Amino acid sequence: MLVVEMLSTGDEVLHGQIVDTNAAWLADCFFQQGLPLSSRTTVGDDLDSLVNTLLERSHHADVLIVNGGLGPTSDDLSALAAATALGEGLVEHPEWIAYMENYFASRGRVMSDTNRKQAMIPASAELVDNPVGTACGFSFMLNDCLMFFTPGVPSEFKVMVKDQILPRLRQRYTLDEPPLCLRLTSFGRTESSLAQQFDVLTLPEGCVMGYRSSMPIIELKLTGPASQRQEMLRNWQIIKQGVDDNLLYEGTEGLPVLVSRALHQRQLQVALSEQFSAGLLSWNLSLVGTVLNGAEVYVKGDEQTLETLLSRASDIAAKNNAQIGMAIGQYHECCLSLALYTPTGCYAQRVRYMPRHHSVKVQQDVSVMLMLDMLSRWLNQRTIFGHYEWLEQAETLAH
Repeated sequence: MLVVEMLSTGDEVLHGQIVDTNAAWLADCFFQQGLPLSSRTTVGDDLDSLVNTLLERSHHADVLIVNGGLGPTSDDLSALAAATALGEGLVEHPEWIAYMENYFASRGRVMSDTNRKQAMIPASAELVDNPVGTACGFSFMLNDCLMFFTPGVPSEFKVMVKDQILPRLRQRYTLDEPPLCLRLTSFGRTESSLAQQFDVLTLPEGCVMGYRSSMPIIELKLTGPASQRQEMLRNWQIIKQGVDDNLLYEGTEGLPVLVSRALHQRQLQVALSEQFSAGLLSWNLSLVGTVLNGAEVYVKGDEQTLETLLSRASDIAAKNNAQIGMAIGQYHECCLSLALYTPTGCYAQRVRYMPRHHSVKVQQDVSVMLMLDMLSRWLNQRTIFGHYEWLEQAETLAH
């Protein structure tokens, strides 16, 4: 198996001033292509550190993807570091100068002299096209390691990986069949209880069980070689049955997408009334293309009974000619209140929020997930009220 690594550059990445979304995207993209990353490294805008890291990783990796540091400013040092590691100079590529001049002219601008720096690459490097930006990529061999240098702008980086780098890798190497990764997302369980339940499983050779906690959900992953598919699927059924009532969905699409699709397929219209969630439920559904007949943020501070909250859910549905109404009440005395109005019944619950260290934003995320869970349960003809390890059911109401 090829040893594939990534090197992210830039002080802003190293010091956490921006989130390295490119690294997460590349790791997932390469995993799906049968090129799982062996390691990821981050280095700031320091020439010596960059040069030393390039030389060091060239003795360990077969392929190294270097991201960032190809801009026109003085702190963009990747090309100079590459040339220094190779022991050669930088050369200007006239064809890239012409490309950049056309790029700016097409936008009614004149190319700045500072942009000429982006056409400077190591003398022995091969230019790698960037069809959507001004920073050209390049590649070369260093100590039997094939290195690709890419810009940090995500839209440019992703196009270059898909259209330039992956085809070169497929042409040069025989790639392994992508590993199989089975995923499901649970709600209402703790990571420790899931691990205690499933870590006793005897998994097929080369397979790993993983847990990713991102409040308020926990993702379970069973990863292994495609040759173990049948045995993995057998274990996966055991895992799904074990998660049981707390299983939100399989795959990676997300609950808002699945709920939105089911609503569209059944031609059901939805209206929302939110208080504690402050519009977050509307945002989550609108983000995935859900057409909402109506949405309001309720700002009154009085605590509602479940009957009152149910009336608000039915009223918002009736007022907006929707078959489904959802209402999230306020967070009061560590309790969340939610109501769901549907064509076949009305449901409301008040749950006591047991964790004491969560931020308001996390609590709002929980209220939205709990509301979507209620709707998903109704759409899939499951029991509307779930059982959760860290939410205590204080009161329910069903008509």
